[in-house]
Amino acid sequence: MRKYIVAGNWKMHKNNTETTALLDEIIAKKQNTTTEIIVAPTFVNLKTAVDTVKGQNITVAAQNMHQAEGGAFTGEIAANMLTDIGVNTVILGHSERRAYFHETDGLLANKVDTALKHNMSVIFCFGEELKDREKNNHFNIVEYQLRDALFHLNKNDWNNIVLAYEPVWAIGTGETATPEQAQEIHQFVRELIAKVYGNTVADSVSILYGGSVKPDNAKEIFSKPDVDGGLIGGAALKADDFLAIVNSF
Repeated sequence: MRKYIVAGNWKMHKNNTETTALLDEIIAKKQNTTTEIIVAPTFVNLKTAVDTVKGQNITVAAQNMHQAEGGAFTGEIAANMLTDIGVNTVILGHSERRAYFHETDGLLANKVDTALKHNMSVIFCFGEELKDREKNNHFNIVEYQLRDALFHLNKNDWNNIVLAYEPVWAIGTGETATPEQAQEIHQFVRELIAKVYGNTVADSVSILYGGSVKPDNAKEIFSKPDVDGGLIGGAALKADDFLAIVNSF
């Protein structure tokens, strides 16, 4: 049985005081749910977040990490620095990391390997740009991103992988892939995994949709058979909106 997951990527928002306030509000208002709730504050607020959500069935994730175990990498964060403060989940491959920091699939494969070596769970992001979809090349782009970064893994590794499809043209633009477009890619990805790893692995992997998910469209998107939740951006910064999405299943 696949897990339903709603993860909030806070990006470069919320200082330490605001982080505590938002988490306190989420804790106060959240209902009992079987949906896994994940929040990803900025690096400097991760320890605050871990302490605040202790015992609340909320997972704290990092937005990124370096592939090396340590060394002369000014400004970077190693996996053991995250796990040491209780952060055991990391988002890798977000389109903003790919675009602004030029992260390649090869680099992301190394990051995934490092995360798994430290028994971390990975939310791996993938998705096409508008030009790819306009050229009807989106299936190829998605396949290459997954094959180059993840298909060297063994079957057991997939127990710690969550996928997040984020069409780049729908992130922060107000545009949203239709539920049918999301389902089409999610089904394609699940079938692709099945060809390489078999149906058991494919059927157990949660695939999230990310791209302008809001309370008023989440229910329809999440109703699709291969959509197992969302990676939420802007709407994750307001407790009521975020929890409305969590409760959309």
